[in-house]
Amino acid sequence: MQFSGEGYIIKLKNHGEKSMIATLVCPEHGKIVGFINGAHSKRGLGIYQLGNYISFNAYARVEENMLSLKGVELVESHTADFMLDTDKIGALSSLCRLTDICVAENDDLGHLYKVIKDFFQHIHEDNWLVYYSFFEYYLLDFLGVGLDVSECAVTGKTNDLSYISPKTGRAVCAKVGEPYKDRLYAYPHYIVDKNYRPQRAEVADLLKMTGGFLTKNFLAGHNLQLPEKRANLLNIVKKYQMKM
Repeated sequence: MQFSGEGYIIKLKNHGEKSMIATLVCPEHGKIVGFINGAHSKRGLGIYQLGNYISFNAYARVEENMLSLKGVELVESHTADFMLDTDKIGALSSLCRLTDICVAENDDLGHLYKVIKDFFQHIHEDNWLVYYSFFEYYLLDFLGVGLDVSECAVTGKTNDLSYISPKTGRAVCAKVGEPYKDRLYAYPHYIVDKNYRPQRAEVADLLKMTGGFLTKNFLAGHNLQLPEKRANLLNIVKKYQMKM
């Protein structure tokens, strides 16, 4: 088996003194894992970093064997976007870890790949956290935990939607949800409207919701927790100045 492709590096693991095992997310091949011989060379130092976008040729004698990645070339380097910013490093670490544990090898990523790409393409902008939040929202959808944001679960109305039920994942209108608002998540208006300039409070509310659903509907069942770096994102949202 052999094929060529491109993808973002989301995980690197040393294998002996000279080699690595890399996990990539690719537009055509989904999530792949491959062995890279000689990755610890001087040339490899600038290539094999989380978030970098590389091209490769993949080989395996039989389909069940781990891929061997050869002819690797750096297409886009994102090292400089993260290396001097601990907040961005935390978001990168969280995105890579969540993608690795939630996506099975060879799975077709569908729309999830687009939001991962958007995160890397906009990491240098002041609203990069918004792109991260889109990633978590669509990760839920990828996992089959898609939220019903189309109408109120109680009245069927499609206007004045203000909350999301943590039990059902369905929208609730303001009048119905007001008495229980302390137990409900805020409705993700900016996600639905594709608004990439929301208020910081909206981003914080969204991350509370996605964190809750990811934990309840996936991580807890696999005896996993949100990544350590993910826990600090709400604090980052509070201090970050985004130009509206």
